[in-house]
Amino acid sequence: MSSLRPATDITGLVLAGGRGSRMGGLDKGLQDFAGEPLALRALQRLAPQVHRVMLSANRHALSYECFGAPVHADAQAGFPGPLAGMLAGLQHCDTACLLTVPCDAPNFPPDLARRLAEAMDAQQADIAMASAPGRQPDGSVLLRPQPVFCLLRVGLRDSVAAYLQAGGRKVRAWAAQHRLAMVPFDRPGDAPDAFANANTLDELRALAPAP
Repeated sequence: MSSLRPATDITGLVLAGGRGSRMGGLDKGLQDFAGEPLALRALQRLAPQVHRVMLSANRHALSYECFGAPVHADAQAGFPGPLAGMLAGLQHCDTACLLTVPCDAPNFPPDLARRLAEAMDAQQADIAMASAPGRQPDGSVLLRPQPVFCLLRVGLRDSVAAYLQAGGRKVRAWAAQHRLAMVPFDRPGDAPDAFANANTLDELRALAPAP
């Protein structure tokens, strides 16, 4: 396998197609974070890392289109989860790989694409998935997978489609069927909240920078 170059070989996809159930049904990607919509912040953070960017959204398509990136809805109805958004991205991806990030984690690493690509190359993997330190109930800190921060080879689109068609929904369970590189983001200097996400409005306010 040749070395991946994020600037030419990776398309970025911001996942904003969920129900927003824990936000009272609000469209999460359109919620304000430090003066701009969450999904727009994610696009702006991802764009310098990759060749081009797209959005996965199932509601308010016109609002998302105003952000200047192509918008693709799930092929399957009923909000089947992030894998459906990943599949939509793979179906419209014209580079070797697709990098997915959720819209609700506004501080993801600025070197995400590079580090996932390096791990994919080094381990000759089909998928590279981020992992980050997380505090356990007993107070200990362990690396936890971050399944929607995922670099995928485009050749996996048929595998995703078949898994969804069979009723599968979980990203980690699907990814485990392939050559998977887990990539730790626990170096000195890595932000401790880089992968923190907002499922509720209170969590979103907690992530916002101090005025």
